[in-house]
Amino acid sequence: MLTTPLAFAFVLGVLVFVHELGHFLLARWHGVRVLTFSLGFGPKLLSFKRGDTEYCLSAIPLGGYVKMAGENPEDNPQGASDEFMSKSKWQRFQILFAGPAMNMILAVLLLAVVLMQGDRVLAFLSRPAVIGVVQAESAAAAAGLQAGDEVVRINGRGISTWEELDMQVTSKPGMDVEFTLRRDGNERTVTVRPATAKVQMPADSSFEVGTIGVLPNVYPLIDAVNPGEPAEKAGLQRGDEIRSIEGTRVVYTRNVSDVLKSRAGQPTTIVIRRNGTDQTFTVVPEQRGDVAMIGVTLTNETVSYQPGPIEAVGLSVKRNVQNAGLILRTLGELFTGRASPKQLMGPVGIAQLSGATARQGWVELFALMASISLNLGLLNLLPIPVLDGGHMAIMGMEAVARRDFSLAVKEKMLFAGFVLLMALMVTVIYNDLTRFAWIERLLPWRN
Repeated sequence: MLTTPLAFAFVLGVLVFVHELGHFLLARWHGVRVLTFSLGFGPKLLSFKRGDTEYCLSAIPLGGYVKMAGENPEDNPQGASDEFMSKSKWQRFQILFAGPAMNMILAVLLLAVVLMQGDRVLAFLSRPAVIGVVQAESAAAAAGLQAGDEVVRINGRGISTWEELDMQVTSKPGMDVEFTLRRDGNERTVTVRPATAKVQMPADSSFEVGTIGVLPNVYPLIDAVNPGEPAEKAGLQRGDEIRSIEGTRVVYTRNVSDVLKSRAGQPTTIVIRRNGTDQTFTVVPEQRGDVAMIGVTLTNETVSYQPGPIEAVGLSVKRNVQNAGLILRTLGELFTGRASPKQLMGPVGIAQLSGATARQGWVELFALMASISLNLGLLNLLPIPVLDGGHMAIMGMEAVARRDFSLAVKEKMLFAGFVLLMALMVTVIYNDLTRFAWIERLLPWRN
């Protein structure tokens, strides 16, 4: 598969091309003369001209642009009918909106292709966020969360599934978070501060996520029993649900291995649920290399799906709408201080993720591209001058005021947007660099 630089170039190149293609097509649709269509910024590496438009590949591969005739006052617009500013506000709005819209359409199409491949996902992710285990000395334990609690809101926003709980917690490392719990039919609100955990990434770098130390209310299932092995001798069967081992509640299949690894040659009590009834068995694990095994294949309950093309598009639209809502809520929480800016990722982080997912396969790479494309489309719609959304916001204010703002006012707005955008870029680049362990060690305030 692709190396990290090639994967990054492919991902960013496709997303930028699609974005700028949206502007280009709508500009041509409305009769606007396009002077330049560029992938990248800065010095031009390759270029050719067809009609009025120069198509080029430029040296800095962190974006692109479509330059239209009469787009900026410094271009000395002549008032010709094929200039951008000669078009109505509604036509200009459509041209600006087309870029982000194309990114969101691409996100839907890419995710639909991914969904059509089918998958098996853990069943508990789509179920209510009921806590099965609270780990000792965790943030959840310190806040008083208990097994059986259902998380119904976080920071006042409804939580309907375990997946939503996980996404909300991971985005808030080291920040106070209000959890509304349902316990014994009553609701209560507690404050939890997720601990900071580091997820390893390529090139000795890491990504910080929040964790509170809770596990879902699920149990591992025995999917197969090997003939002649300790499990079969003890009477365990396919379909048994393992409730506990030596009194320790187990949740994931890996928990079973963790408990058994020190039990080789020792009679071990295993409680299973079969046909709705709990039963107790004694198994003697056997040492196999560095691990102790009882001769079973384990799984957690999963749900499989493989939608057809139409169903996949519908499911993709639904998921992208849900993800868009999460992105917008997270952006709002960043401005209000309820989410950590450490979660923001810049070019270096995207390059690392692109390389890592490309090595896993094209399905994973397309899923990542869909996510980034959706983020790119939404971010470009933010009412920040310099971005497409900022230009649309200025036109909207002009429409409400029923007059065009002066060039001086627009320049001040654009400068403010530029400063804000540069602050954002500094933040994401700082985040990217401090994810490398060797750089973080050079920064005393990070240690």
